[in-house]
Amino acid sequence: MLTQERYEKILSILNEKNAVTVAELTSELDTSESTIRRDLSALAEMGRLNKVFGGATSIRQNSGITEDNVSTRENLMSKEKDSIARYCATLIHDTDLIYIDAGTTTSKLIDYISNKNATYVTNGISHARKLIYKGLNAYIIGGKMKPVTEAVVGVEGILNLKNFNFTKAFMGTNGIDFQAGFTTPDIEEARIKEAAINKSYMSFILADHSKFGKVFPVTFSELKKCCVITDMLTNKRYADETVVKEVIN
Repeated sequence: MLTQERYEKILSILNEKNAVTVAELTSELDTSESTIRRDLSALAEMGRLNKVFGGATSIRQNSGITEDNVSTRENLMSKEKDSIARYCATLIHDTDLIYIDAGTTTSKLIDYISNKNATYVTNGISHARKLIYKGLNAYIIGGKMKPVTEAVVGVEGILNLKNFNFTKAFMGTNGIDFQAGFTTPDIEEARIKEAAINKSYMSFILADHSKFGKVFPVTFSELKKCCVITDMLTNKRYADETVVKEVIN
């Protein structure tokens, strides 16, 4: 069995059981304990599981509703976010009405946008400034400003979105899970994301591999409603649930 196949099976078993021992995995995958221990170490370094004495536990559940601020998140998975953003910029065409969600990966998307014939709408405060500096035709929705993520949220923002029919939406997420779908810590931000997806013909989730298997308090979309653009898919089962594009660095 190839290494990637073992990774997928280990993560699949963890998704079902939440905890597993080395002995169980050795029996299930018909391989040696030393191989399993190396696999668990590698997956732990990827942020895909918690390695514990004698086995591993799932990191499916997140510990709370707090979020890092934008400056902190900008430095996480920077190379991976760049690759994802660069690819997504190639999906924008002249006649598109594009929605760009607040977030650090979607912010990087703007750096790579070259199409000045499309129209852009965002709820990201810093995103709007970047769009203007690039000379793009851009709009920002109105509403309550959320300092931590520098996003516009709230009822007024949702009402603004009802006036648009987007061709494509580029969305961020905090977690991706088989059962929970796409999740985020904040209720108001989740409702804005949900409204944008519902008003878009196609929606793309921009997510590096660390987002898979994590669950945050509020679901904003089920998996099948959005395509996922990621740097690496460590569990191929997600490709059975929705369209997934792996971007090669």
